[in-house]
Amino acid sequence: MNSLNTFLFGLYPYIALFMCFIASWIRYDREQYTWKASSSQLLETKQLRVGSRLFHIGIIMVLMGHFVGLLTPVEIWHMLGIHAHHKQLIAMGLGGVFGFICFIGLTILLKRRLFNPRIRATSSKMDIAVLLLLYSQLLLGLGSIFVSAGHTDGAEMLLLMSWAQNIATFDPAEAAAAILSVHWIYKLHVFLGMSLFIVFPFSRLVHIASVPVKYLGRNYQVVRKKAWR
Repeated sequence: MNSLNTFLFGLYPYIALFMCFIASWIRYDREQYTWKASSSQLLETKQLRVGSRLFHIGIIMVLMGHFVGLLTPVEIWHMLGIHAHHKQLIAMGLGGVFGFICFIGLTILLKRRLFNPRIRATSSKMDIAVLLLLYSQLLLGLGSIFVSAGHTDGAEMLLLMSWAQNIATFDPAEAAAAILSVHWIYKLHVFLGMSLFIVFPFSRLVHIASVPVKYLGRNYQVVRKKAWR
């Protein structure tokens, strides 16, 4: 079990990140015309607009919360007067709110993708697989809130923080040791999250890496109405 734990939570994260980087690089270099979100807005707009907005608001806030919560050293939290118990309550509250917003949006998008005949006909197997993976990951995350509610001392949260920070500082042995004793739902959540990095280069998720930030600073486009004589 320790060997499997070391592989899954000590080595697998680096394998997933390496594959994500290399495969994304190759795809961008060789198949740039496939590097897109492949929007189906022309086929159906109403559900897409509502579902996409809720999903993106929720997922962005959830990811930001994970990034800050897991990678900020515990000493900084203590300096701010936030101890493990309080941090866990904050994480459960904010994660629950934005996770539920994301859940509603993703449910709309998944229902639209599976049961709208026009959308389903233009969907690839990867499109559906990615939505199902994201849905499973989201359900695990929401489910972990109920597990966390059973012990609000923040002990397991500190172990997960230690895992993430040891992965970031290239200490896989310490990372695997830190996560060894945590609840299985957290482990499955971490494993599936790492697996999404492997799926990333082969799906429409690549559009995340091409956020059109330059649009914020571009000049306004002048549009004039045609004058009728």
